[in-house]
Amino acid sequence: MHASAPPPAPDRRARPAPWGRRLAWGAAAAAVLAAAFALYGEPGFVVMMADQVWSCF
Repeated sequence: MHASAPPPAPDRRARPAPWGRRLAWGAAAAAVLAAAFALYGEPGFVVMMADQVWSCF
């Protein structure tokens, strides 16, 4: 019996850097917040949301 070669080490460059992932999540959160801010700038949307919340009671 002969020993087989050890498995190759995983490639460390395959995973993105932690700061890159954090930057991507931050950009996604900023985009969602900007979209919500833009929707609240429209009076029709605000009235529709108020009507939907009021209909729950």
